[in-house]
Amino acid sequence: MSIDRSFFQLLRLASPGLPIGGYSYSQGLESALALGLVTDADSAEAWLRGVLEGPMAHFDAAVVAECVSAGARGELTALAGLGERYLATRETEAARRETLQMGYSLRTLLATLPEGERAQWPEARGDLAFPVAWAVAGRSFGLDRMSIVGAYLYGWLENQMLVLMKAMPLGHTAAQALTSALLPALERATATALEISIEDWSGCAPMLGIAAMRHETQYTRLFRS
Repeated sequence: MSIDRSFFQLLRLASPGLPIGGYSYSQGLESALALGLVTDADSAEAWLRGVLEGPMAHFDAAVVAECVSAGARGELTALAGLGERYLATRETEAARRETLQMGYSLRTLLATLPEGERAQWPEARGDLAFPVAWAVAGRSFGLDRMSIVGAYLYGWLENQMLVLMKAMPLGHTAAQALTSALLPALERATATALEISIEDWSGCAPMLGIAAMRHETQYTRLFRS
Protein backbone atom coordinates (compact mmCIF):
# COMPACT_ATOMS: atom_id res chain seq x y z
CA MET A 1 0.00 0.00 0.00
CA SER A 2 1.41 3.38 -0.99
CA ILE A 3 0.38 6.82 0.22
CA ASP A 4 0.41 9.75 -2.15
CA ARG A 5 2.91 12.35 -0.98
CA SER A 6 0.34 15.06 -1.69
CA PHE A 7 -1.56 13.84 1.39
CA PHE A 8 1.33 14.91 3.61
CA GLN A 9 1.81 18.12 1.64
CA LEU A 10 -1.84 18.96 2.32
CA LEU A 11 -1.37 18.44 6.06
CA ARG A 12 1.75 20.57 5.91
CA LEU A 13 0.08 23.45 4.12
CA ALA A 14 -2.94 23.50 6.44
CA SER A 15 -0.84 23.24 9.61
CA PRO A 16 -0.97 26.23 12.00
CA GLY A 17 2.76 25.56 12.41
CA LEU A 18 3.44 26.88 8.91
CA PRO A 19 5.77 29.84 9.65
CA ILE A 20 3.81 32.62 7.95
CA GLY A 21 2.48 34.48 10.98
CA GLY A 22 -1.23 33.64 10.74
CA TYR A 23 -1.42 33.07 14.51
CA SER A 24 -0.78 36.78 15.16
CA TYR A 25 -3.99 38.03 13.51
CA SER A 26 -7.59 37.86 14.72
CA GLN A 27 -9.27 39.41 11.63
CA GLY A 28 -11.73 41.35 13.75
CA LEU A 29 -12.62 38.51 16.11
CA GLU A 30 -10.76 40.07 19.05
CA SER A 31 -12.85 43.23 18.65
CA ALA A 32 -16.02 41.15 18.34
CA LEU A 33 -15.12 39.71 21.74
CA ALA A 34 -14.41 43.15 23.22
CA LEU A 35 -17.68 44.54 21.83
CA GLY A 36 -19.73 41.70 23.29
CA LEU A 37 -20.72 40.34 19.88
CA VAL A 38 -19.04 37.05 20.75
CA THR A 39 -19.34 35.93 24.38
CA ASP A 40 -19.51 32.13 24.43
CA ALA A 41 -19.27 29.02 22.26
CA ASP A 42 -22.74 29.52 20.76
CA SER A 43 -22.16 33.13 19.72
CA ALA A 44 -18.68 32.20 18.48
CA GLU A 45 -20.22 29.49 16.30
CA ALA A 46 -22.72 31.97 14.86
CA TRP A 47 -19.99 34.54 14.16
CA LEU A 48 -17.61 32.08 12.54
CA ARG A 49 -20.35 30.43 10.50
CA GLY A 50 -21.43 33.82 9.18
CA VAL A 51 -17.90 34.80 8.15
CA LEU A 52 -17.09 31.35 6.77
CA GLU A 53 -20.20 31.05 4.60
CA GLY A 54 -20.19 34.77 3.78
CA PRO A 55 -17.07 36.69 2.75
CA MET A 56 -14.65 33.78 3.13
CA ALA A 57 -16.62 31.51 0.79
CA HIS A 58 -17.89 34.19 -1.59
CA PHE A 59 -14.67 36.13 -1.97
CA ASP A 60 -11.44 35.21 -0.17
CA ALA A 61 -11.49 31.48 -0.92
CA ALA A 62 -13.05 32.14 -4.32
CA VAL A 63 -9.99 34.27 -5.15
CA VAL A 64 -7.78 31.35 -4.13
CA ALA A 65 -9.75 29.01 -6.40
CA GLU A 66 -9.45 31.36 -9.36
CA CYS A 67 -5.73 31.88 -8.68
CA VAL A 68 -5.22 28.11 -8.83
CA SER A 69 -7.05 27.99 -12.17
CA ALA A 70 -5.10 30.94 -13.57
CA GLY A 71 -1.83 29.38 -12.46
CA ALA A 72 -2.74 26.06 -14.07
CA ARG A 73 -3.37 27.91 -17.33
CA GLY A 74 -0.05 29.73 -17.01
CA GLU A 75 -1.83 33.10 -16.92
CA LEU A 76 0.58 34.91 -14.63
CA THR A 77 -0.67 38.36 -15.63
CA ALA A 78 -4.19 37.33 -14.59
CA LEU A 79 -2.72 36.03 -11.33
CA ALA A 80 -1.23 39.46 -10.64
CA GLY A 81 -4.58 41.10 -11.44
CA LEU A 82 -6.38 38.85 -8.97
CA GLY A 83 -3.91 39.89 -6.30
CA GLU A 84 -4.52 43.56 -7.04
CA ARG A 85 -8.27 43.03 -6.86
CA TYR A 86 -7.93 41.31 -3.50
CA LEU A 87 -5.78 44.11 -2.09
CA ALA A 88 -8.32 46.70 -3.24
CA THR A 89 -10.99 45.06 -1.06
CA ARG A 90 -9.09 45.27 2.23
CA GLU A 91 -11.13 47.61 4.41
CA THR A 92 -8.44 48.55 6.92
CA GLU A 93 -4.73 49.29 6.84
CA ALA A 94 -4.17 46.41 9.27
CA ALA A 95 -5.94 43.97 6.94
CA ARG A 96 -3.81 45.14 4.04
CA ARG A 97 -0.62 44.74 6.05
CA GLU A 98 -1.74 41.30 7.16
CA THR A 99 -2.24 39.87 3.69
CA LEU A 100 0.98 41.43 2.41
CA GLN A 101 3.04 40.13 5.35
CA MET A 102 1.64 36.62 5.04
CA GLY A 103 2.03 36.65 1.26
CA TYR A 104 5.63 37.76 1.61
CA SER A 105 6.36 35.20 4.32
CA LEU A 106 4.90 32.32 2.32
CA ARG A 107 6.81 33.33 -0.79
CA THR A 108 10.03 33.60 1.23
CA LEU A 109 9.41 30.21 2.82
CA LEU A 110 8.77 28.56 -0.53
CA ALA A 111 12.02 29.97 -1.88
CA THR A 112 13.91 27.91 0.72
CA LEU A 113 12.16 24.63 -0.14
CA PRO A 114 12.78 22.24 -3.03
CA GLU A 115 9.09 22.53 -3.97
CA GLY A 116 9.70 26.21 -4.61
CA GLU A 117 11.52 25.39 -7.81
CA ARG A 118 8.12 24.62 -9.37
CA ALA A 119 6.52 27.87 -8.21
CA GLN A 120 5.05 30.14 -10.88
CA TRP A 121 4.73 33.60 -9.40
CA PRO A 122 2.79 36.51 -10.92
CA GLU A 123 4.71 38.73 -13.28
CA ALA A 124 4.37 41.78 -11.01
CA ARG A 125 7.23 41.91 -8.49
CA GLY A 126 5.53 44.27 -6.05
CA ASP A 127 3.04 43.52 -3.30
CA LEU A 128 1.79 39.94 -3.09
CA ALA A 129 -1.59 39.16 -1.53
CA PHE A 130 -1.76 36.06 0.65
CA PRO A 131 -4.44 34.19 -1.40
CA VAL A 132 -2.19 34.42 -4.46
CA ALA A 133 0.82 33.08 -2.55
CA TRP A 134 -1.32 30.31 -1.07
CA ALA A 135 -2.51 29.20 -4.50
CA VAL A 136 1.05 29.18 -5.86
CA ALA A 137 2.30 27.23 -2.83
CA GLY A 138 -0.51 24.69 -3.12
CA ARG A 139 0.26 24.04 -6.77
CA SER A 140 3.98 23.78 -5.97
CA PHE A 141 3.12 21.10 -3.39
CA GLY A 142 1.27 19.16 -6.09
CA LEU A 143 -2.20 19.65 -4.61
CA ASP A 144 -5.46 19.78 -6.53
CA ARG A 145 -7.75 22.81 -6.60
CA MET A 146 -10.25 21.49 -4.05
CA SER A 147 -7.50 20.59 -1.58
CA ILE A 148 -5.85 24.01 -1.89
CA VAL A 149 -9.13 25.86 -1.29
CA GLY A 150 -10.24 23.54 1.52
CA ALA A 151 -6.86 23.90 3.25
CA TYR A 152 -7.10 27.68 2.99
CA LEU A 153 -10.48 27.72 4.71
CA TYR A 154 -9.47 25.16 7.31
CA GLY A 155 -6.33 27.14 8.11
CA TRP A 156 -8.46 30.25 8.61
CA LEU A 157 -10.82 28.37 10.92
CA GLU A 158 -7.92 26.89 12.90
CA ASN A 159 -6.46 30.35 13.48
CA GLN A 160 -9.83 31.67 14.59
CA MET A 161 -10.00 28.85 17.13
CA LEU A 162 -6.60 29.90 18.47
CA VAL A 163 -7.94 33.44 18.88
CA LEU A 164 -10.90 32.15 20.89
CA MET A 165 -8.68 29.97 23.08
CA LYS A 166 -6.42 32.91 23.89
CA ALA A 167 -8.86 35.80 24.09
CA MET A 168 -12.28 34.47 25.18
CA PRO A 169 -10.87 32.13 26.57
CA LEU A 170 -12.24 28.89 25.10
CA GLY A 171 -10.94 25.54 26.34
CA HIS A 172 -9.19 23.12 24.00
CA THR A 173 -11.95 20.51 24.23
CA ALA A 174 -14.63 23.14 23.62
CA ALA A 175 -12.66 24.39 20.63
CA GLN A 176 -12.65 20.89 19.15
CA ALA A 177 -16.40 20.60 19.70
CA LEU A 178 -16.87 23.95 17.98
CA THR A 179 -14.73 22.80 15.06
CA SER A 180 -16.92 19.70 14.71
CA ALA A 181 -20.04 21.87 14.67
CA LEU A 182 -18.55 24.02 11.90
CA LEU A 183 -17.33 21.23 9.63
CA PRO A 184 -20.58 21.20 7.57
CA ALA A 185 -20.20 24.96 7.06
CA LEU A 186 -16.58 24.39 6.05
CA GLU A 187 -17.71 21.88 3.43
CA ARG A 188 -20.35 24.25 2.07
CA ALA A 189 -17.91 27.17 1.99
CA THR A 190 -15.37 25.10 0.04
CA ALA A 191 -18.01 24.04 -2.49
CA THR A 192 -19.19 27.63 -2.89
CA ALA A 193 -15.67 28.96 -3.44
CA LEU A 194 -15.01 26.33 -6.11
CA GLU A 195 -18.26 26.89 -7.98
CA ILE A 196 -19.07 30.60 -7.71
CA SER A 197 -18.55 32.73 -10.81
CA ILE A 198 -16.40 35.85 -10.67
CA GLU A 199 -19.48 37.97 -11.43
CA ASP A 200 -21.05 36.77 -8.16
CA TRP A 201 -18.07 37.40 -5.90
CA SER A 202 -18.91 39.43 -2.80
CA GLY A 203 -16.91 40.10 0.34
CA CYS A 204 -19.48 42.42 1.87
CA ALA A 205 -19.69 41.92 5.64
CA PRO A 206 -20.38 45.28 7.36
CA MET A 207 -20.18 44.06 10.96
CA LEU A 208 -16.91 42.26 10.30
CA GLY A 209 -15.51 45.40 8.68
CA ILE A 210 -16.60 47.56 11.61
CA ALA A 211 -15.04 45.14 14.11
CA ALA A 212 -11.79 45.17 12.14
CA MET A 213 -11.76 48.98 12.09
CA ARG A 214 -12.44 49.17 15.83
CA HIS A 215 -9.51 46.84 16.44
CA GLU A 216 -7.04 49.37 15.05
CA THR A 217 -7.75 51.70 17.99
CA GLN A 218 -8.63 49.09 20.62
CA TYR A 219 -6.92 49.97 23.90
CA THR A 220 -5.71 46.48 24.81
CA ARG A 221 -5.24 43.68 22.32
CA LEU A 222 -3.32 40.46 21.83
CA PHE A 223 -3.42 40.34 18.03
CA ARG A 224 -2.28 42.54 15.17
CA SER A 225 -5.63 42.73 13.34
